Amino acid sequence: MNYPFDTVGLNSETIDRFDDTCKAIKAKFNFQPTGHINFHLENFEVFRRYVDVTVRDSFVIKHINNDCYTLFTDNHSRIMGPSKGGGIIDRYEYQTWALAYLKKDFGRVMIRRETITDKILELIHPIELDFAEDKAFSDTFYVLVNDHQKAISAIDRNFRNAVMDIRESDFVIEIVNHTLIIGNNNGDPVSPEEALHLAEFVVRICSNC
Repeated sequence: MNYPFDTVGLNSETIDRFDDTCKAIKAKFNFQPTGHINFHLENFEVFRRYVDVTVRDSFVIKHINNDCYTLFTDNHSRIMGPSKGGGIIDRYEYQTWALAYLKKDFGRVMIRRETITDKILELIHPIELDFAEDKAFSDTFYVLVNDHQKAISAIDRNFRNAVMDIRESDFVIEIVNHTLIIGNNNGDPVSPEEALHLAEFVVRICSNC
């Protein structure tokens, strides 16, 4: 079978997950292979813990306002072995990320669901950006920025509503100036349901931001 993605080194279960994911997105969107594009993932903090991150394949979702993308990444990390003297183990995670290029300059932004620990630390050392006019958003998400003026201007009501509507509970959004990525880097396997939610989010963002 000719798959629309690079299957070299993948086991049959992972190939099936990638295949099902492609089919799910293609059923809803105009979804096409991009060829080689350098998305400069080295600029994002979420990938810094890996030894290497390779975009195994990328796909463009054609949109009337602005194209957005789905990336299948191969993330290589090194961890200590489970037993004493076990040495270093190479670990590979296959993940799905969605990417959009934004009209506004957000500066650097990190958004994820807020935890109890975040709330406690915020009482001691308040560093996150809160929106007084949108308590529901601020109570739900932890927002770190490097430029308050840019972030407040760019993270408007439309953007916040789109984030509030994300159905995945465990995700991270990172924005570097005009480039947004969203995904889950907690080691969960690729799934059609999650990839479709991420694609829906970036398409909505491209429509409104």
